[in-house]
Amino acid sequence: MPITFTSAPSKKFPSKNLTKSCVKKTLEKFGKISGEINYIFVSDEELLEMNKKYLNHDYYTDIITFDNSENADLLDGDIFISTDRIEENSKIYGNGILEEYLRILGHGVLHLCGLKDKSPKDITKMREAEDQFIALYFELKNL
Repeated sequence: MPITFTSAPSKKFPSKNLTKSCVKKTLEKFGKISGEINYIFVSDEELLEMNKKYLNHDYYTDIITFDNSENADLLDGDIFISTDRIEENSKIYGNGILEEYLRILGHGVLHLCGLKDKSPKDITKMREAEDQFIALYFELKNL
């Protein structure tokens, strides 16, 4: 099944083919397979409206993941990402924009795999898994 990127930025964005490979390998690590996974890139304002409408949160966020899976092992989802937040977060955290895109691309698929990020323990696990996703991308890139 496809992994798609809708309205993805053309500059400083990771290779889509390498990213797809990272997503598939990450899913395999969790014993999952890819159904239809859609990455959709939007503005801060669009994601804020979704955050209010679907989650009752009145604040900006960088990502919202909707799990559309009907089977626990075959993952389907829509992952909405704010390009504005990615650019801002790369400045705030001192990451390059490429790394920030990779972190959030991984973050979305990790949510589909069942990882959470609400408690300190969960956040630590999520950050470690994000770091592994980023490392995998650069490992594959250097092959």
